[in-house]
Amino acid sequence: MPADSISPVPFDTRAFRKALGCFPTGVAVITAQPSGQLPVGLTINSFASVSLDPPLVLWSLQRDAPSKDAILQSGHFVVNVLDETQLRLAQQFARPAIDKFDGVEISTNRWGAPYIKKCIARFECKVMNCVDGGDHVIFLGEVEHFHHETGAPLVFCHGMFASVADTRPKQITG
Repeated sequence: MPADSISPVPFDTRAFRKALGCFPTGVAVITAQPSGQLPVGLTINSFASVSLDPPLVLWSLQRDAPSKDAILQSGHFVVNVLDETQLRLAQQFARPAIDKFDGVEISTNRWGAPYIKKCIARFECKVMNCVDGGDHVIFLGEVEHFHHETGAPLVFCHGMFASVADTRPKQITG
């Protein structure tokens, strides 16, 4: 049988997602304040550093998410990295709701964007680019201000939220 007539094996997206779930990630809430609109907020686990000079970070969002246009219109976003005690916040911002900020202790930065007061780290960013990433878009942000505290981060692994009991660095010898 000629090689070009062999049907390719369909890609198993469910198994792919399960394999990706083996990699623990941090959990963050993205917040932004588009002009003349309600603030937006959403839970992500796709946050990553890109560059130290200039300071750049990225995160991804499902292409058809309603908050995509609002974040682009605002021109800025805040990455609020959650600690292990903030599971409720992660769940609250992951659900569709009219006011995800209800009951959340927030403040605003110089652009008027809300940020969560008590989080383990915060990165206030200017949107540098938004690029195609298949069924997602990838936001690239330049960090204009950041703040961090000590504590253990909330993590996501194998489709579940978890905590890290000890996040102090250890020297491993082999």
